[in-house]
Amino acid sequence: MTAPHAVPARGRPRSAATDAAIIEAALRLLEEGSSVGTLSIEGIARAAGVGKATVYRRWSNKNALMLDVLRSLEEPGPEPAGVSARDDLVTLLEFLRRRGLAKRDSALMRSVLAQAQAHRELWRAYEESVIEVRREMLRSVLRRGIAGGEIRADTDPELLADLFTGPMLSRAILHERRELPEGLAERIVDTVLEGVSARG
Repeated sequence: MTAPHAVPARGRPRSAATDAAIIEAALRLLEEGSSVGTLSIEGIARAAGVGKATVYRRWSNKNALMLDVLRSLEEPGPEPAGVSARDDLVTLLEFLRRRGLAKRDSALMRSVLAQAQAHRELWRAYEESVIEVRREMLRSVLRRGIAGGEIRADTDPELLADLFTGPMLSRAILHERRELPEGLAERIVDTVLEGVSARG
């Protein structure tokens, strides 16, 4: 039995190049000194060399566009290998360490993320689509570690996630002058695991 033919989508297909040009235009305006609050769809369209309608066909409003601008500043997160909770935790924390270093090196990333926090709806959408996805990946590693006997069964994955990420986030965000040396992810993971190990 053959599969039914897909119904062709109506209208002109989206151009990835146009999408990228619009996002790059928004980033360029931010880099030149515009704020998240003062940016407008009209101004971004003009900077990208497209019509306002072209932008609205892709994003329903400025917050939706700015969410993709924020996402463009992020590198894809790692996929844990699933061999051991310890190694997967190191992988996830090493990603946070490298992201912290990238943020320190990027004035644009620091500025945009700081500004976005002042816009409640935009920041909530960013938390749900980026931060919460990463946090759930961490919780799933912890749950697997509990199920596999690497971590004590009486531990709370939500609290444990804070214990693992807290030291890295503190250095990367709250105390930006503190070092983020190689090997920090391993030291954090091994220190916390020593206290919650099922074999301890």
